Amino acid sequence: MDKKEIWTKIEKTNLLPLAFLGDSVHTLFVREKTLLGTDSKMANYHSLSSKFCKASAQAKALEKITPLLNEKESEIVRRARNAHPKHSAKNASSRDYSMATAFEALIGYLYLTEQGERLNKILEISTTEE
Repeated sequence: MDKKEIWTKIEKTNLLPLAFLGDSVHTLFVREKTLLGTDSKMANYHSLSSKFCKASAQAKALEKITPLLNEKESEIVRRARNAHPKHSAKNASSRDYSMATAFEALIGYLYLTEQGERLNKILEISTTEE
């Protein structure tokens, strides 16, 4: 099954699988950026990257990029934010968890629809500290 087949299957149903995929894509991006950006000890890599991968950080990233989203991206975010996962957040508020899920779904959508330039732009914005 290729990316387009996966997208076609997911698009018409629940978007939570996009968040599952988007979480992996985002985490890989953050870890690569962490490795390239520092000569840290191995023990520090996790703490350096986890500050961008936790739900509260992803919720803030979504808030930063929301004004930049096109109609389709906004629809993906809305649908994913309103989805009802069967589990709850361990270390995040329900709002942050919902927003993080929407952010991850957007990342999964951009990845599956092979919008690499757009994906990289949003990932860069999401890992920029203010």
